[in-house]
Amino acid sequence: MLKAIINDRSFEISEEKEQILLNREPFEWDFRQISDKHFHIIKDNQSYNAELVEADYAEKIFKIKVKDTIHIVNLKNRTDLLLEKMGINNTASAKLNNLKAPMPGLIFEMKVKVGDEVKKGDVLLILVAMKMENAIKAAGDGKVKSIKTNTGDSVEKGQLIMEFE
Repeated sequence: MLKAIINDRSFEISEEKEQILLNREPFEWDFRQISDKHFHIIKDNQSYNAELVEADYAEKIFKIKVKDTIHIVNLKNRTDLLLEKMGINNTASAKLNNLKAPMPGLIFEMKVKVGDEVKKGDVLLILVAMKMENAIKAAGDGKVKSIKTNTGDSVEKGQLIMEFE
């Protein structure tokens, strides 16, 4: 499942039996990429040209221009939604304190070591859960004070992984 927030309106996007669902209703459209930043869309017998004006792939925020109107699109995947549900997405906090496992899994790779300075959005580690590699990113700025797990360790949801100064 994917969640799209477009100009402060929220939409749930999923796929069932090879059909796209928007807010659990079938969504029919024709979508073609014309160039790197230009797209052609047909929806409800209406034709639209769309342009990708700006893209922040790390934050999953995009500015798309359709008919001289800029739409801000913020996408959230399953991991983002799970972290949000657990209250880990609090981006208002600029300084890190602790990192706890957002879900049970296996520490596949540590990307930082004790003493490293990290900035918001930096990848701290790779956690494998449900056969998927999840890049766990810093929610704010900080310095790694201690690491409580090692590569190859299994962790439980909520288990302390790192502390920050």
